[in-house]
Amino acid sequence: MALDLSKIVTQVAAMAARLRASSRERRERLEHALAVLTSQDDIGRLREKINASRTTWLVAGLVDGLDKCYPAPPVPADFTVIASDGSHIDVDRHRSTRCYLINIGSVTLHYGTNPGAVLDSLPRLYAGDEDLVIAAPGQRGREQPIEGALLGIKRGVDECRHLVELAVAVPANNPTLALLDGSLILWNLEAYADFVAEELLDNGFLTCLEELSKLGQEKRLTLASYISFPRSTDVINTLRVAVCPRETVDSDRCPACETRECDSLAGVRDRELFTSLLEPGERSSLFISSSKIQQRYGAHQVHFFYLRVDAEVARIEIPQWVAADEDLLSLTHTLVLDQCQRGHGYPVSLSEAHEKAVVTGADAENFWRLVEASLVEEHLPVTGSAKNRSKRTRWV
Repeated sequence: MALDLSKIVTQVAAMAARLRASSRERRERLEHALAVLTSQDDIGRLREKINASRTTWLVAGLVDGLDKCYPAPPVPADFTVIASDGSHIDVDRHRSTRCYLINIGSVTLHYGTNPGAVLDSLPRLYAGDEDLVIAAPGQRGREQPIEGALLGIKRGVDECRHLVELAVAVPANNPTLALLDGSLILWNLEAYADFVAEELLDNGFLTCLEELSKLGQEKRLTLASYISFPRSTDVINTLRVAVCPRETVDSDRCPACETRECDSLAGVRDRELFTSLLEPGERSSLFISSSKIQQRYGAHQVHFFYLRVDAEVARIEIPQWVAADEDLLSLTHTLVLDQCQRGHGYPVSLSEAHEKAVVTGADAENFWRLVEASLVEEHLPVTGSAKNRSKRTRWV
């Protein structure tokens, strides 16, 4: 039965009224955050305070200040952009066999003297015992099924691996931007056992970043990920540390603090801060993520900056080897902005890669029909769950 929207009309109206009532308070907090941002004269002292702090919130590490604004450098005459994005069909325990599919869309766009475009997709089925789980080395019986959130992480590794293949093929004489969608920080791995992180991060994602780093030394190649409409508060949390009257911030002991000055900034997002600070086309100062998983990243520690694209502010993440190279950092800034301008506010390469990768509900249903038909041809039982059969049968 379809959702009866008439039964939640009043609830939606009440939500909108609450948001309107809180908008003035949010504006005041944003204005306070901007005042704190622009009043930090001793960045060195603030950096020391951040390093000494113990907080339950992610605090952005400082590289070149807080409130700097950098205009976009000129776009090169000739350049290449490569991008990959993915979609997947998850394991379905109600189906007759366990398997999953990852579809990677890829784009190579050449601009300038010899323009051209190559768009492709690469679907791959995973059905072997070694594909369905990550096993702990030397520990029989200890394994983690690859499904749900973990399958999403594996898909991200496959996207990066395919980006390496695209990077190998690009000409060495053209500046090249390699672009991914979403974060370079595999946040969700913190919830899994160490052997899972070792397989997907150490032996997977970071290996790909290392290969891209080496290609960056051979070619003028930079790497970035694009996060549209970010919800992050890392820089706001840096300001919360700045306004705290304590010399050493310990958020676990904050209930004993009477003033709670940091609460005057709570609820503001980084994107709101930089929408007010940046002009269209400008990027912010450079920051370092303090995520715990970053301890495993080594030379690929993730830095980030905010980029104003017309009305939206996006978060751009880059590995340390890009952040440390002024030429690659500037190239990232100008080419990401150029991609957004060509794509009406969102990188056109990522948009096209997504279109090649997307798997619709109809695609998923056709995939399972193909799987079951193949099982029938091999005289294998097709024994899905009663729940699955019930969903596909009309009773009334």
